[in-house]
Formats: sequence, structure tokens, C-alpha cells
Amino acid sequence: MVNDWVYIGLFILISLFLPAAAILIAGWLAPKKPNKIKNSTYECGIETVGDTWVQFRVQYYIYALVFLVFDVETVFLYPWAVAYRQLTLFAVLEAVVFLLLLAGGLIYAWKKGALQWN
Repeated sequence: MVNDWVYIGLFILISLFLPAAAILIAGWLAPKKPNKIKNSTYECGIETVGDTWVQFRVQYYIYALVFLVFDVETVFLYPWAVAYRQLTLFAVLEAVVFLLLLAGGLIYAWKKGALQWN
């Protein structure tokens, strides 16, 4: 039992050490030659004209988030569709519940007007 925890602790230590080591080594080896152009703000390669603080409608972000949520959730349906013939009745019912939850979320977003593109 304790032996299992040693592996978990070792895994956590390695998972913390490797990214930190990569960041430190990259910072140490990276060339440091700052100049005026490199330190300037980069905005798609085009100089901004006028006020850069333009308000965007939050509706665009909500629409994108709803799309992203449903796009990622449909990825979970792919393994279910591939293994459909080998699934038990319980697994099929779980997939039906998952689809009902997706449909409920879609209906909720629709009723709230999150999908209106005005």
C-alpha cells in the first residue's frame, strides 16, 4: 500500500520538475538582444489607427463558448459511436443520458438567447 504512494509521489515530483526545468533552461539559453522593435506592442503587424479600446459585444464570446463546449463534448461521443456494437445496455443508457444533458444545455442556451446573432 505504501509502495503505491511512493510511485504517486515520485510522479508528482517529476511532473513538477520537468516543466520547471524546461522553462529555466529555455530562459538561460535564449538569446537576449532587446531593441526598440522587439519591445514594441505587436498587433497583427498593423499599426493601430484611432482608439484601440473598442468595446466588443459579449454575445460573441458567449456564442464562441457555447460552440466550444458542445464541440468538445461531441468528441466524447466518438468512442461511443465506434464501440456501439460492443456496448452493454447500461453503456447505451449512459450515452442517452449524456445526449439528453447536451440537448438540455442546448435548449437552455437557446431559451436564454445565447445563440441569437444580432
